[in-house]
Amino acid sequence: MNGHPLHPLLARAATEAARLARGVRPGQLDGPTPCADFDTRVLVNHWVLYTSHGLERRARREPLPQELTERDFTADAAWADAYAAQLDRAVAAWADPAVWEGDVDLGGTAMPAAAVARMLIKELVVHGWDVARATGQRAEVADDLAGTVLGVVEEYAEIYRQYGGFTDPVPVPAGAPLFDRALAASGRDPLWTPAQTPTPTQTPTPAAAPAPAPVPTDAASAG
Repeated sequence: MNGHPLHPLLARAATEAARLARGVRPGQLDGPTPCADFDTRVLVNHWVLYTSHGLERRARREPLPQELTERDFTADAAWADAYAAQLDRAVAAWADPAVWEGDVDLGGTAMPAAAVARMLIKELVVHGWDVARATGQRAEVADDLAGTVLGVVEEYAEIYRQYGGFTDPVPVPAGAPLFDRALAASGRDPLWTPAQTPTPTQTPTPAAAPAPAPVPTDAASAG
């Protein structure tokens, strides 16, 4: 059985996300992130919810249960290992080529399954970079994966901005790497450091507010 051509990219993005999660120290969870309204704990909760549980549920065409959307995953000291295990299940759920066919119901709006998967790859990679920057790590993103992420950002940027997922583009030099261009197009400064942003004084709920269709809530609630 031949898999969908995007499945290897999904698997690599998940592997890197698991590595970055394991590099987060408990004392870093209250620090700032490139997502101005999210501290690291809220960002991690969003990342875990949508890129592992949401990723699997989209493959299975099942809604996320409310219990998951309200859970503080970081309350478990072993949250990173649990995230890695859930990522494995999610990637396995997308291994069947049939899963990539047809549409996914996003709560009243249908979207092609492959488009949903592309957006969730973007979530894995871009929020992985957010977490890495917030916690003093380096996210490793190969050019083929960066190109996929850039394509998603450019295709859906205006919709993300309409619902607060992205901010205005950040200028980058001509000839900037693909992933820097993707970050900049989403409103992120590729050179961001924790010193640039104060810790938020008000923390949103772990899952954040979902964005309306046509962007799937898994993919766009934080950008």
